Amino acid sequence: MSGSRTNIPSLEGDWRVERLSGALPPMAGVGKRIRGDRGETRLGPLPVWPFRVERRGDRVALVYRPPFSPLVDELRPQPDGSWLGRSTLFGRELGRFRLVRQA
Repeated sequence: MSGSRTNIPSLEGDWRVERLSGALPPMAGVGKRIRGDRGETRLGPLPVWPFRVERRGDRVALVYRPPFSPLVDELRPQPDGSWLGRSTLFGRELGRFRLVRQA
């Protein structure tokens, strides 16, 4: 992951997405697979939206590739190992979600 030198836990792995609030659709079957500084949002086993991973201070941003580049997920690590996320479109919040590591 590129960006600052802040010590942030690794996002490497497979994650389940849990919707928390806002204009996000239901997240049943939605996950994220992250490998190094790249990843993808998945619907079941299918990759849907590729993104790059950027460290930004004490958080991490998932910056989607064109044509979805106005969409950015901002993530903050939590003490329990999950990540709280905020989906933005052109910088405006759409909703909030949690990433939970898949076993």
